[in-house]
Amino acid sequence: MIYSLVTLALCMLLGKYIGTLFGALVGIHADVGGVGFAIILLVLVTNSPKFAFAQKKEFKDGVNFWKQMYMPVVVALAATQNVYRMLTSGMVAIVAGSAAVAVPF
Repeated sequence: MIYSLVTLALCMLLGKYIGTLFGALVGIHADVGGVGFAIILLVLVTNSPKFAFAQKKEFKDGVNFWKQMYMPVVVALAATQNVYRMLTSGMVAIVAGSAAVAVPF
């Protein structure tokens, strides 16, 4: 259980770092996709045969537990930040965000 928590935390920190670095590269001084990068890293680590510890049943059970507990909270926090930034960025961001929600409906 502890290895899965450490792996999740490292993936989250590395994903946040990559998202911030990516944001700086495109000229935005914010995290751009850090949670998404963290989830991709977690999927790569848990499915890679190079990480022998990740193939154990206990590790996979721990990762599944923390995914169910932790990732929805992180995604909700990231979504809240995106909505706040959209509302304070101007009319183009509001129209684009509203269209992105309206089109799937």
